[in-house]
Amino acid sequence: MAALFTLTAPLLVRYPDGEQRLIAEKFMHPEGMIYAEPFWLESDQPAAYLIKGEIRGEGPWKIGDVIVRLLSCGDTEQAMQWAQWQQCLSSYPEQHAYHDKQQQTAIISKMSFPD
Repeated sequence: MAALFTLTAPLLVRYPDGEQRLIAEKFMHPEGMIYAEPFWLESDQPAAYLIKGEIRGEGPWKIGDVIVRLLSCGDTEQAMQWAQWQQCLSSYPEQHAYHDKQQQTAIISKMSFPD
């Protein structure tokens, strides 16, 4: 499980209905994992989500009824989104919250996640 939180490679969340979302940041949570999508701080409500469940596997990982896996070359749309996200990140100054894990954790800790 620890490898999931230290991994820097791009990841996707796949929901049972087939929906996939790109993970920009991930955080441990007592009930599972919180992940944030690219540009998660750009909206009034940051785009961060709690996935409840035990984290199992060595990659791909299963958390509750969702799967977290590495972004692959077949994920064309998400790969383009990742490239755009990386380009945008490089344009932000070093002191921006996108580059500061402590600021990110503080933001996440203030959020509530409905059941």
